[in-house]
Amino acid sequence: MCKRIIWLSIATVVLILDQISKWIITDMVFNAPDRFTPIEITSFFNIVIAWNTGVSFSLFSNSGEYMPYILIVVALAIATMFGVWLWKAKEHMFGICYALIIGGALGNIVDRARFGAVVDFLDFHALGYHWPAFNVADMAVVVGITMLIIFSLFFEKSAK
Repeated sequence: MCKRIIWLSIATVVLILDQISKWIITDMVFNAPDRFTPIEITSFFNIVIAWNTGVSFSLFSNSGEYMPYILIVVALAIATMFGVWLWKAKEHMFGICYALIIGGALGNIVDRARFGAVVDFLDFHALGYHWPAFNVADMAVVVGITMLIIFSLFFEKSAK
């Protein structure tokens, strides 16, 4: 039970950090959600404001007015699936992975429900090529899934 509280706390912290970072970017840094002028931090990193109406890499961004609702339902289903896995998890590291994924998914669900799009603001680039802008929720999901794959392949006790 104590592990579950830790895992749920991790998911909650990810959700809160994601929403606070998006609030800072949209309301404090850019002063308006429609300002798009990038802020150069380094030669390879900018703070931008990008509204992603699709999924990763803006896939399905032009798929119609109902797409945000469809993506909310899909993301809720995925978060629920990971929630069930979190509740049944026996190993602490798997619970952490699930918590990161859940927190990130919920962060982007909140954006879709509020704005109809996800707020992305971290822009890395090199040699004229830009990685698609992303946010704290995206980072949590990517780290959670990457850790999940690594632990599943190399450290899962039941496989040994």
